[in-house]
Amino acid sequence: MIKVSNVSKVYSLESGDFYALKDNNIHIKKGEFVAIMGPSGSGKSTLLQLLGGLDLPSTGNIVVDDVQLNGLSEKELTQFRRTKVGFVFQNYQLLPMMTVGENIALSLSANNASKEKIKSTVSQLLSDVKLEGKESQFPSQLSGGQQQRVAIARALAMKPKLILADEPTGNLDQINGEGILNLLSKLNQEDQITIVMVTHDLQAAQVANRIITVRDGLIIEDGVKGGHHNETMANRMA
Repeated sequence: MIKVSNVSKVYSLESGDFYALKDNNIHIKKGEFVAIMGPSGSGKSTLLQLLGGLDLPSTGNIVVDDVQLNGLSEKELTQFRRTKVGFVFQNYQLLPMMTVGENIALSLSANNASKEKIKSTVSQLLSDVKLEGKESQFPSQLSGGQQQRVAIARALAMKPKLILADEPTGNLDQINGEGILNLLSKLNQEDQITIVMVTHDLQAAQVANRIITVRDGLIIEDGVKGGHHNETMANRMA
Protein backbone atom coordinates (compact mmCIF):
# COMPACT_ATOMS: atom_id res chain seq x y z
CA MET A 1 0.00 0.00 0.00
CA ILE A 2 2.71 2.52 1.07
CA LYS A 3 6.42 2.16 0.48
CA VAL A 4 8.81 4.87 1.65
CA SER A 5 12.37 4.27 0.47
CA ASN A 6 15.37 6.28 1.71
CA VAL A 7 13.27 9.43 2.03
CA SER A 8 14.74 12.71 3.25
CA LYS A 9 13.22 16.17 3.34
CA VAL A 10 15.64 19.09 3.47
CA TYR A 11 14.81 22.77 3.85
CA SER A 12 17.42 25.36 2.92
CA LEU A 13 17.59 28.02 5.61
CA GLU A 14 19.90 31.00 6.04
CA SER A 15 21.61 29.09 8.83
CA GLY A 16 22.14 26.09 6.53
CA ASP A 17 20.27 22.96 5.52
CA PHE A 18 17.66 21.64 7.95
CA TYR A 19 16.73 17.97 7.69
CA ALA A 20 13.07 17.52 8.64
CA LEU A 21 13.43 13.83 7.71
CA LYS A 22 16.61 11.83 7.22
CA ASP A 23 16.82 8.74 5.02
CA ASN A 24 13.75 6.89 6.34
CA ASN A 25 12.22 3.62 5.19
CA ILE A 26 8.65 2.48 5.92
CA HIS A 27 6.37 -0.19 4.51
CA ILE A 28 2.68 -0.01 5.41
CA LYS A 29 0.37 -2.79 4.30
CA LYS A 30 -3.20 -2.38 3.08
CA GLY A 31 -5.63 -2.26 5.99
CA GLU A 32 -3.12 -1.26 8.67
CA PHE A 33 -3.86 1.44 11.24
CA VAL A 34 -0.56 3.18 11.98
CA ALA A 35 0.04 5.91 14.55
CA ILE A 36 3.05 8.18 14.09
CA MET A 37 4.28 9.68 17.34
CA GLY A 38 7.04 12.06 18.32
CA PRO A 39 7.70 15.44 19.93
CA SER A 40 6.93 18.73 18.16
CA GLY A 41 9.34 19.33 15.31
CA SER A 42 10.27 15.66 15.03
CA GLY A 43 9.16 15.39 11.39
CA LYS A 44 5.93 13.43 11.84
CA SER A 45 3.66 15.97 10.13
CA THR A 46 6.23 16.42 7.34
CA LEU A 47 6.10 12.66 6.79
CA LEU A 48 2.30 12.74 6.60
CA GLN A 49 2.41 15.58 4.03
CA LEU A 50 4.81 13.56 1.88
CA LEU A 51 2.57 10.47 2.04
CA GLY A 52 -0.37 12.58 0.87
CA GLY A 53 1.47 14.21 -2.01
CA LEU A 54 1.11 17.65 -0.40
CA ASP A 55 4.90 17.94 -0.65
CA LEU A 56 7.62 15.89 -2.32
CA PRO A 57 10.77 14.42 -0.75
CA SER A 58 14.17 15.96 -1.40
CA THR A 59 15.60 12.47 -1.95
CA GLY A 60 14.15 8.96 -1.99
CA ASN A 61 10.92 7.48 -3.34
CA ILE A 62 7.34 7.20 -2.11
CA VAL A 63 4.83 4.78 -3.65
CA VAL A 64 1.18 4.85 -2.51
CA ASP A 65 -1.29 2.30 -3.90
CA ASP A 66 1.06 1.57 -6.83
CA VAL A 67 1.44 5.29 -7.65
CA GLN A 68 4.99 6.64 -7.50
CA LEU A 69 4.62 10.22 -6.29
CA ASN A 70 8.06 11.40 -7.39
CA GLY A 71 7.88 12.90 -10.84
CA LEU A 72 4.11 13.43 -10.92
CA SER A 73 2.99 16.76 -12.35
CA GLU A 74 1.01 19.15 -10.13
CA LYS A 75 -2.15 18.13 -12.00
CA GLU A 76 -1.40 14.44 -11.45
CA LEU A 77 -0.68 15.06 -7.77
CA THR A 78 -4.00 16.88 -7.41
CA GLN A 79 -5.80 13.93 -8.99
CA PHE A 80 -3.93 11.51 -6.72
CA ARG A 81 -4.94 13.45 -3.62
CA ARG A 82 -8.53 13.77 -4.79
CA THR A 83 -9.10 10.10 -5.59
CA LYS A 84 -6.70 8.04 -3.46
CA VAL A 85 -6.40 9.91 -0.15
CA GLY A 86 -8.77 11.30 2.45
CA PHE A 87 -7.32 14.01 4.69
CA VAL A 88 -8.44 14.78 8.24
CA PHE A 89 -6.84 17.75 10.05
CA GLN A 90 -6.73 18.96 13.65
CA ASN A 91 -8.62 22.18 12.84
CA TYR A 92 -11.20 20.44 10.57
CA GLN A 93 -10.57 22.83 7.62
CA LEU A 94 -14.24 23.05 6.72
CA LEU A 95 -15.25 25.99 4.53
CA PRO A 96 -17.39 28.24 6.76
CA MET A 97 -19.50 29.73 3.97
CA MET A 98 -20.55 26.28 2.74
CA THR A 99 -23.12 24.00 4.34
CA VAL A 100 -22.19 20.64 5.78
CA GLY A 101 -23.51 18.93 2.66
CA GLU A 102 -21.56 21.23 0.35
CA ASN A 103 -18.34 20.65 2.33
CA ILE A 104 -18.74 16.88 2.06
CA ALA A 105 -19.54 17.13 -1.67
CA LEU A 106 -16.45 19.16 -2.61
CA SER A 107 -14.42 16.34 -4.15
CA LEU A 108 -17.51 14.82 -5.78
CA SER A 109 -18.34 18.15 -7.42
CA ALA A 110 -14.74 18.56 -8.55
CA ASN A 111 -15.02 15.16 -10.27
CA ASN A 112 -18.28 16.14 -12.00
CA ALA A 113 -20.50 13.70 -10.12
CA SER A 114 -24.22 13.97 -10.90
CA LYS A 115 -26.54 15.79 -8.50
CA GLU A 116 -28.24 12.48 -7.70
CA LYS A 117 -24.91 10.83 -6.90
CA ILE A 118 -23.85 13.75 -4.70
CA LYS A 119 -27.16 13.78 -2.82
CA SER A 120 -27.15 10.03 -2.13
CA THR A 121 -23.47 9.96 -1.16
CA VAL A 122 -23.77 12.92 1.23
CA SER A 123 -26.85 11.37 2.83
CA GLN A 124 -25.12 8.01 3.29
CA LEU A 125 -21.93 9.56 4.70
CA LEU A 126 -23.86 11.69 7.19
CA SER A 127 -25.62 8.53 8.32
CA ASP A 128 -22.25 6.76 8.64
CA VAL A 129 -20.90 9.48 10.94
CA LYS A 130 -24.21 9.79 12.83
CA LEU A 131 -25.06 13.31 11.66
CA GLU A 132 -28.28 12.60 9.78
CA GLY A 133 -30.23 15.72 8.84
CA LYS A 134 -27.33 18.14 9.30
CA GLU A 135 -26.56 18.70 5.61
CA SER A 136 -28.10 22.20 5.45
CA GLN A 137 -26.38 23.48 8.59
CA PHE A 138 -23.17 25.47 8.58
CA PRO A 139 -19.96 24.42 10.37
CA SER A 140 -20.35 27.24 12.92
CA GLN A 141 -23.62 25.66 14.06
CA LEU A 142 -21.88 22.41 15.01
CA SER A 143 -19.75 21.38 17.96
CA GLY A 144 -16.07 20.58 17.48
CA GLY A 145 -16.74 16.86 17.57
CA GLN A 146 -19.49 17.21 14.98
CA GLN A 147 -17.25 19.32 12.73
CA GLN A 148 -14.56 16.63 12.86
CA ARG A 149 -17.17 14.02 11.90
CA VAL A 150 -18.09 16.17 8.91
CA ALA A 151 -14.38 16.37 8.02
CA ILE A 152 -14.16 12.56 8.14
CA ALA A 153 -17.30 12.26 5.97
CA ARG A 154 -15.69 14.66 3.48
CA ALA A 155 -12.50 12.54 3.53
CA LEU A 156 -14.58 9.45 2.66
CA ALA A 157 -16.54 11.00 -0.22
CA MET A 158 -14.35 9.55 -2.98
CA LYS A 159 -14.02 6.15 -1.25
CA PRO A 160 -10.26 6.54 -0.65
CA LYS A 161 -8.08 3.57 0.17
CA LEU A 162 -6.01 5.70 2.54
CA ILE A 163 -6.90 8.21 5.27
CA LEU A 164 -4.19 10.53 6.59
CA ALA A 165 -5.16 12.11 9.90
CA ASP A 166 -3.04 14.87 11.47
CA GLU A 167 -3.85 15.19 15.20
CA PRO A 168 -7.56 14.48 14.53
CA THR A 169 -8.45 14.67 18.25
CA GLY A 170 -6.13 17.58 19.09
CA ASN A 171 -8.93 20.18 19.44
CA LEU A 172 -11.47 17.88 21.08
CA ASP A 173 -12.34 16.99 24.65
CA GLN A 174 -11.87 13.41 25.80
CA ILE A 175 -15.41 12.17 25.02
CA ASN A 176 -15.51 13.66 21.51
CA GLY A 177 -11.93 12.55 20.91
CA GLU A 178 -12.81 8.97 21.80
CA GLY A 179 -15.79 9.15 19.45
CA ILE A 180 -13.55 10.19 16.55
CA LEU A 181 -11.01 7.46 17.34
CA ASN A 182 -13.78 4.85 17.50
CA LEU A 183 -15.07 6.05 14.12
CA LEU A 184 -11.60 5.81 12.54
CA SER A 185 -11.12 2.36 14.07
CA LYS A 186 -14.49 1.21 12.66
CA LEU A 187 -13.56 2.48 9.17
CA ASN A 188 -10.27 0.61 9.42
CA GLN A 189 -11.74 -2.68 10.64
CA GLU A 190 -14.99 -2.81 8.67
CA ASP A 191 -13.98 -1.12 5.41
CA GLN A 192 -10.28 -2.07 5.44
CA ILE A 193 -9.26 1.56 4.89
CA THR A 194 -5.58 2.07 5.62
CA ILE A 195 -5.14 4.83 8.21
CA VAL A 196 -1.99 6.74 9.10
CA MET A 197 -2.53 9.08 12.06
CA VAL A 198 -0.12 11.60 13.53
CA THR A 199 -0.67 12.11 17.25
CA HIS A 200 1.25 13.25 20.31
CA ASP A 201 -1.27 11.46 22.55
CA LEU A 202 -0.20 7.98 23.63
CA GLN A 203 -3.77 7.13 24.62
CA ALA A 204 -5.03 8.05 21.14
CA ALA A 205 -2.28 5.95 19.57
CA GLN A 206 -3.59 2.86 21.34
CA VAL A 207 -6.37 2.47 18.74
CA ALA A 208 -3.69 1.81 16.11
CA ASN A 209 -2.21 -1.64 15.59
CA ARG A 210 1.25 -0.24 14.94
CA ILE A 211 3.14 2.72 16.37
CA ILE A 212 6.04 4.47 14.60
CA THR A 213 8.09 6.89 16.71
CA VAL A 214 9.94 9.75 15.01
CA ARG A 215 12.58 11.92 16.63
CA ASP A 216 14.82 14.53 14.99
CA GLY A 217 13.73 13.38 11.53
CA LEU A 218 14.55 9.73 12.20
CA ILE A 219 12.31 6.73 12.77
CA ILE A 220 13.69 5.39 16.05
CA GLU A 221 11.01 2.79 16.76
CA ASP A 222 8.58 0.86 14.61
CA GLY A 223 6.58 -1.98 16.01
CA VAL A 224 3.26 -3.75 16.13
CA LYS A 225 1.40 -2.84 19.30
CA GLY A 226 1.43 -5.64 21.80
CA GLY A 227 4.52 -7.15 20.20
CA HIS A 228 8.17 -6.23 20.47
CA HIS A 229 9.13 -2.83 19.16
CA ASN A 230 12.05 -3.01 16.79
CA GLU A 231 14.47 -0.13 16.83
CA THR A 232 15.52 0.73 13.31
CA MET A 233 19.25 1.01 13.83
CA ALA A 234 19.92 1.68 10.17
CA ASN A 235 17.86 4.84 10.44
CA ARG A 236 19.46 5.77 13.74
CA MET A 237 22.89 5.64 12.16
CA ALA A 238 21.89 7.55 9.01
